[in-house]
Amino acid sequence: MRFILVALMLLAQNALAADALPRPDHIVIVVEENKSFSQIIGNRDAPYLNALARRGVLFTDSRGVTHPSQPNYLALFSGATRGIGSNACPLELSGENLASALIAKGLNFISYSESMPEAGYEGCVYGPYRRKHNPAANWKELAAFNQPFSAFPQDFTQLPIVALVMPDQRNDMHDGSIAQGDAWLARNIEAYAQWAMTHNSLLIVTWDEDNGSESNRIATILVGAMVKPGKSAQRINHYTLLRTISGMYGLPHLGESAQEKPITGVWRVSGKKHKRK
Repeated sequence: MRFILVALMLLAQNALAADALPRPDHIVIVVEENKSFSQIIGNRDAPYLNALARRGVLFTDSRGVTHPSQPNYLALFSGATRGIGSNACPLELSGENLASALIAKGLNFISYSESMPEAGYEGCVYGPYRRKHNPAANWKELAAFNQPFSAFPQDFTQLPIVALVMPDQRNDMHDGSIAQGDAWLARNIEAYAQWAMTHNSLLIVTWDEDNGSESNRIATILVGAMVKPGKSAQRINHYTLLRTISGMYGLPHLGESAQEKPITGVWRVSGKKHKRK
């Protein structure tokens, strides 16, 4: 009987270790626009994304929360759509969000938006930049953490703990083609993806919503030192991602994300063993 109890305890400990969340030194989250899972995965116009999916974990049942774009970004950033059902701009919002939760914990966050003209920009449109795709812009107190993508560091050790990256509408597949968006990621994100593999860091590439054809099924890809390559059929959404990130850093579970379980079954026991100085 004692042997059986010890064996059961070991099994339980192993299960907990397998499902324990890692604590990446850095996370970069890139959000693309308005494409269903099947428009990306297996598409020859997206060779980089498909290669990235093979290197990391591809979620085959990842979902946007709603339509149109803006409430999905709000869900990922703050755990709620906040009653917003449109792309109306400007919004002035208050209350907790991922950035404020990190900052309260003594950690840091920056939102990087391509083609935004200056830090803390409050306008709704500037060339191909759209504020509706930049949730941090809706909290006035986060102005200093709302940066143009030109500020994204080339020395990745200078990244914040969590970075949110939004390509502009030419390069996020909203106005430009899938091939154009794929090429942008290869040029601008691949160096970080490679670095993350040996520096206990994580890349998340996801979409805000689908194109209305697959019940809001989107591609979500995780790549990093702590990720076991493969596919995962667990159903996730933007709240799940937020819940997982919050769990990694011991943050409050914001809004609807508190109802979700964090992502499990895709983590190596320790990403730290892959870290290289």
